[in-house]
Amino acid sequence: MSIICGCVVLLVAGCYSNNCPLNNAVLCNYSFYDSQGTAITYGDTITVTTLKPGYKTVYIYRKLGNPTVTKNEPDTALVQQGYTESTAQQRNDTILLNRLTNASTMSLPMSYFHDSDTIIFTYARISLKDTIKIQHESYPHVELPECGTYRFHTLKSITATDAAIDHIEISSSHVNYEGNENIKIYFNGVVE
Repeated sequence: MSIICGCVVLLVAGCYSNNCPLNNAVLCNYSFYDSQGTAITYGDTITVTTLKPGYKTVYIYRKLGNPTVTKNEPDTALVQQGYTESTAQQRNDTILLNRLTNASTMSLPMSYFHDSDTIIFTYARISLKDTIKIQHESYPHVELPECGTYRFHTLKSITATDAAIDHIEISSSHVNYEGNENIKIYFNGVVE
């Protein structure tokens, strides 16, 4: 009898359905267009960084006839080799996408606790960079108590510089885990 009760418990436990979404990464989705509004695959290599608040200390090592070495931690071995050490303050940037090539879309996380994000596009083929500033609100979202809490965002405004970007616009202001296009980036020219 205890074997039958154990099987019934396992069967009932096996029937429990967790309705939590499987794809639950909350990302802001960007799509690329030419200046006329046609969807494109942008051929240049783009590195996307974001500006985090604050600064970090870096250690710079110099020795005559050798390239300058920059490290995040002190390196006594370089000092013993005759390098001079100095410190400097750098912005606390973070690379979000490294060397994105031949892409028509990209997805980036957003800040949970700040009401604005600044992202920088560095291009391989042009020396200028583009800066995109996004104003948004973040709020908690609970699908079901067993799923936990997610942070959704509502886009308020967006601006961009014009090194390679013609203009930029919000296509859907609700950033969630459904994968909808949120931002359209219109490039000046299509790089093949």
